[in-house]
Amino acid sequence: MQWIKLDSSKLEAVGYDESAMILRIQFIKDGIFEYYGVPPFVHKDLVETNHPERIFKQYIKDKYRYVRLQNQS
Repeated sequence: MQWIKLDSSKLEAVGYDESAMILRIQFIKDGIFEYYGVPPFVHKDLVETNHPERIFKQYIKDKYRYVRLQNQS
């Protein structure tokens, strides 16, 4: 999975597996989370926007099943 850095104060980077529809988000303070069933357009919007936090809150947060993969130490 290739990671794309984001210009954000809360989200550091994002990775996406289109065939499995898995979105991974690395948060600056909270570690890495994996979201399941995320369609490609949501990933595209997230990496192309100037406001990734807004896209996360509007289209991802509380919309998809997720797990925390890793915490920041």
